[in-house]
Amino acid sequence: MLIPTPDETFAQPIIASMVEWLRLIVETAGAIVIASGLIAAARTTLSSARRHALDFVATRLVLARYLALALELQLGADILSTAVAPTWERIGKLGAIAIIRTFLNYFLQREIRAEGSLEGVEHARPKEPS
Repeated sequence: MLIPTPDETFAQPIIASMVEWLRLIVETAGAIVIASGLIAAARTTLSSARRHALDFVATRLVLARYLALALELQLGADILSTAVAPTWERIGKLGAIAIIRTFLNYFLQREIRAEGSLEGVEHARPKEPS
């Protein structure tokens, strides 16, 4: 008796369907993270406006943190979609997307660190007497 291959059983379509649902969930989570980031950035802007000291650097940092997480989630979703039916075309597209998103994430993280260290310097500076 031969053991059936995954193509000969009903398992492959079920697994493919489950992975597609998981990809959809991960993509949706990425969109929710971006929406949450926009809300958090708006709150930061409104908070600094109430203090009459608009701080767009803080707003950018808040949004950048959310965007970095969303990029990771979107890349995960792309990996899932390629894992189901890998073709050379899909693998090539995934590679290009991964490189672009990795560069975006690298520069976002770099900016977050740079701005964060500047914030620390500004807060550490003694206030000049009035």
